[in-house]
Amino acid sequence: MSIKEIENEIIEEFEIFGDEWEGKYEHLIDLGKSLPLIEEKYKTEDRLIKGCQSKVWMHSESKDGNIIYTADSDAIITKGMVALMIRVLSNQKAEDIVKADLDFINKIGLKEHLSPTRANGLVSMIKQMKLDALALSKK
Repeated sequence: MSIKEIENEIIEEFEIFGDEWEGKYEHLIDLGKSLPLIEEKYKTEDRLIKGCQSKVWMHSESKDGNIIYTADSDAIITKGMVALMIRVLSNQKAEDIVKADLDFINKIGLKEHLSPTRANGLVSMIKQMKLDALALSKK
């Protein structure tokens, strides 16, 4: 699936909850629980995403021309946010990741319902994923 197709799928999932954010947060938490966890050997200081209030470790690698991400977080909402981003960007081509506008974040209303520190963390997460994709595409 393309990034845009996955984004549209997520938008449809979140539309089920309407304007009711309690359900959306529960869905986000469930997504976090289903996150394929990063291997313990990658939970190192150099893999921590800077700018996140919570601890978020991310590992990325290139496999068969696509970028694969794994991650973990010590906070449940943040874990759900990183699970969403991995769902959209993992297993995609580096150039598609770098170019992705990720407008689904605004369409599901996520950014406006996050605290300023979580919103900054989300921006940092996206920035790191794009930087990793760019770096791996040069190897």
